Amino acid sequence: MNETGINSALVKVPVIITLYFWIIKILATTVGETGADFLIFNLHFGLPATSALMGVLLAVILYTQVKAGRYIPGLYWVAVVMVSIVGTLITDNLTDNLGVPLEVSTIAFSALLVVTFWLWHRVEGSLSIHSIFTLRRELFYWAAILFTFALGTAAGDLMAESVGLGYALSALIFGAVIALITTAYYAFNLNGVLAFWLAYVITRPLGASIGDWLSQDVANGGLGLGTVGTTAVFLAAILGLVGYLTISQVDAPRLTEAKNAA
Repeated sequence: MNETGINSALVKVPVIITLYFWIIKILATTVGETGADFLIFNLHFGLPATSALMGVLLAVILYTQVKAGRYIPGLYWVAVVMVSIVGTLITDNLTDNLGVPLEVSTIAFSALLVVTFWLWHRVEGSLSIHSIFTLRRELFYWAAILFTFALGTAAGDLMAESVGLGYALSALIFGAVIALITTAYYAFNLNGVLAFWLAYVITRPLGASIGDWLSQDVANGGLGLGTVGTTAVFLAAILGLVGYLTISQVDAPRLTEAKNAA
């Protein structure tokens, strides 16, 4: 929802949700999946050490993001990538170290996300991303994003591995769900805020499924491209697109009101 009267220069996140936003979001979710695997297995950090290191880095980056006085594309998307990695690691720790079934993780993170949205709306009166210009709203925003990434990891793994659909088919299913949400928004006037957050949640398992499909061995249902190559290519694409947004400012015109609903 567009919040009239709000100068877009005050908003701490992308003001106008463009196609670039969704492309970078999917790329970031893929990097979250493959990047975590790269640190754990290729660099042999292991799950506990990787989780601790990424948790500290995320705290530093989010602190920097929160302290920033405006939306900075590079800083914002670094934070999203880090949340993606940490969200993946949270689910992996629950599954691999604590033995929590993916079904339980999926339900638990769904409940936590619903509670976060409920509290956010109860306190602030809106879930619109065009109103993220106070500390409290920004904290709600990043908490919701963290839970969407953890939920997406659990749901993606549940579909691809536990249910046995495989990575490619899972990606197609999640892509079809996003297409339905998009159709409902443009053709049937689905509420913009609801459409945004539904799509945001589903792009996480979509990106995770794509990442696993590209990086996993052929024997495991992937293409065998490996985590190194997949992560490098997707990071390069993110850097290029974020560079374009920084120069063009197409997603955050500084002196005008936000014109698009989420």
